[in-house]
Amino acid sequence: MAAYTELFVDQGTDFESSIDLVGDDGAAINVANYVFTGQIRKSYYSKNPTANITFNVINASAGNIKMSMTASTTANIPAGRYLYDVKMVDSASTTNRLVEGIITINPQVTK
Repeated sequence: MAAYTELFVDQGTDFESSIDLVGDDGAAINVANYVFTGQIRKSYYSKNPTANITFNVINASAGNIKMSMTASTTANIPAGRYLYDVKMVDSASTTNRLVEGIITINPQVTK
């Protein structure tokens, strides 16, 4: 089961958050051959994503990845509450959902 985490993002700003992946034994998961994807949607039933989340592996052997969105991406998301999740696909094409939750986009004043 995926971890549940609420995120808050200021509209029109860069967003970054780190994820450290560890196994049940507490040891870091080596993510050298993994692919990560994530999306934001208004509801579970939305046909199209509101935005895509970008991922970079920071330290593969330590299981450290960074999820991010640029300021131009967050500027184009209307303020409000959304759903998001993060998925990981390994070299055998096994897919796991790592994190899910609510992401709140706070409105910007300066444009």
